[in-house]
Amino acid sequence: MTLPSEIHSTQGTILVVDDEPDILIAIEDLLEDDYRVLTASTPIKALDILRREPDIAVIISDQRMPEMQGDEFLAKARELSDAEAILLTGYADLKAVIGAVNKGRIMAYAPKPWDPAALSNMVANAYQRRMLAKELDTERALLHGLMESTEDLISFKDLEGRFVRLNASKAQSLGCSAGECLGRRERDYISPERATMIEEAERRAIAAGKPDEVIEERSSPDGASQWFLINRIPILGESGAVTNLATIERNITERKLMEMRLRQADKMQALGTLAGGVAHDFNNLLMAVLGSLDLASRRAPDDPRLTRLLQNATYAAERGASLTQRLLSFSRQRDLRLQAVNVNETIAGMNDLLTRTLGGVIRIERRLADGLWPALVDPDQLELAVLNLCINARDAMPENGVLTLSTRNEMVEEGQITDLSGGDYVVISVADTGSGIPQEILTRVLEPFFTTKEVGKGTGLGLPMVYGLAQQSGGTVTIQSAVGAGTTVELYLSRAAEEKETGPRKEQVVAPDAPKVRIILVDDDAEVRTVTAAYLTEMGHRVVEAADGSSALEIVKSDSDIDLLIADFAMPGMTGTDLADKAREVRPDIGILLVTGYADPKRVSDDYLMLHKPFTREDLAAKVTEAAHRRERK
Repeated sequence: MTLPSEIHSTQGTILVVDDEPDILIAIEDLLEDDYRVLTASTPIKALDILRREPDIAVIISDQRMPEMQGDEFLAKARELSDAEAILLTGYADLKAVIGAVNKGRIMAYAPKPWDPAALSNMVANAYQRRMLAKELDTERALLHGLMESTEDLISFKDLEGRFVRLNASKAQSLGCSAGECLGRRERDYISPERATMIEEAERRAIAAGKPDEVIEERSSPDGASQWFLINRIPILGESGAVTNLATIERNITERKLMEMRLRQADKMQALGTLAGGVAHDFNNLLMAVLGSLDLASRRAPDDPRLTRLLQNATYAAERGASLTQRLLSFSRQRDLRLQAVNVNETIAGMNDLLTRTLGGVIRIERRLADGLWPALVDPDQLELAVLNLCINARDAMPENGVLTLSTRNEMVEEGQITDLSGGDYVVISVADTGSGIPQEILTRVLEPFFTTKEVGKGTGLGLPMVYGLAQQSGGTVTIQSAVGAGTTVELYLSRAAEEKETGPRKEQVVAPDAPKVRIILVDDDAEVRTVTAAYLTEMGHRVVEAADGSSALEIVKSDSDIDLLIADFAMPGMTGTDLADKAREVRPDIGILLVTGYADPKRVSDDYLMLHKPFTREDLAAKVTEAAHRRERK
């Protein structure tokens, strides 16, 4: 017997089994140039070789051997190897050949003595057959592994739409096993309408003869929307004609929802920029309106009717100013006073406000968590946000509804909530028992000016303001709602490092009157400039006006008596900050007060005081006083 360790060829391996040494040598001599040849003189030794050598491609076995017959040996060999088998026999034993075919699955037999060329061709054919079978087994194993290890729904159909192969995921989606589905059509498991749609799509893919990709929206058993990316791939035969159709269905619901959220975030950012611009122009208008009304009311004759009309106009303009503040909160253009806040105390302190505002038609339940972390937020804006959420909840419910106001700590993992980083958060939840929000509307409720309330009853800025506050505070807003099941809005706020004491606010200390100074007033809006100049003149200050930064800078350079620069932050050509910087280069001791309808706090130096439009006469007086005292201290 030739031992495997003695063979070093890298070609295919042949095992020859015969009890006659001369025959073993003859066959080895015939095949050794093309194959790695192993020989065994008994079936028992041959079985041992098969156990040690898994890659044997062809077995050539004699039929008549002392220990066992060839057909019996090949039947045992089948338990150890899938090698192709050739039977050698020196006798015309038809029964043995039939047994070898049935039990040993031989592919051919050769009589003794054999023709060398014929035997060589027989072995070559057997070897090629084994290699093809091995490749087919590998492809089959890979395909099976791929189909069963993926969550994608994979199926193969014939041109009549019958399943010829499908994986467990696809079968499960149809409510059956893979074996039960074979030979049947998808129509047997789904609604006729859906079946018709699928069959039309399959006909189009087959007619086109090339892959087709579509995204399909479906409803899950619980009614939620799901999205699937469907690839239909025609399989071509040797003639180039389509013989089968493969379909791969991938659930892309998470990806689709993420894309929708990202689009919503982009839309919100664009709307925020628009809202900031609108607020800037609106604040200029309101400044002119409120200032003119204030000046008129103090100069008008003592006429109760005229006074009432002026007051009504003032109240209406102040309502406009309140709306503008909501716009600025939504668009992240308002400078928040972020600090550590005890959220439970803030909500408890709103009891009277909520009772008066919401009325007695609904029941308010509070579930405030013990040991709640402090939240990093503007306390005034937090109160306004909670009030807005509660008003929305009240409006969504009939009488006797229940509003549940709760708090909790939550550790959020990275990627768990869209547009929210991993970390610790304080969550404020406002839940109602109202009618719920339809899915097609739910994606729009954070848009500014979008409201489902009747005309005149809603501004569409409540939820956007809450969203803007959350974003500026490093958090976000999530909304869950279903028609008939109510709505839950949750406000996520970043956990603060430590909580600052939140005692009663100190009364504002009124600074003494500022000395009368010479002021250069710069604003590109003539109406705002007129009102502001009138206020300053009434206070006893001397005012020089300029419409832009360039002309104002020339005045600063030429007029050494200028004590204070009051400039609009947003002006064309030269901004208020640029003007202030240049003025300080010329006059280091000049006082600076910037006035703005909105401003990004990061773009304003801490050295400059800031006054937000629309402001009152008292607001302006306080800031001028502070600016004058700052100048005196320099």
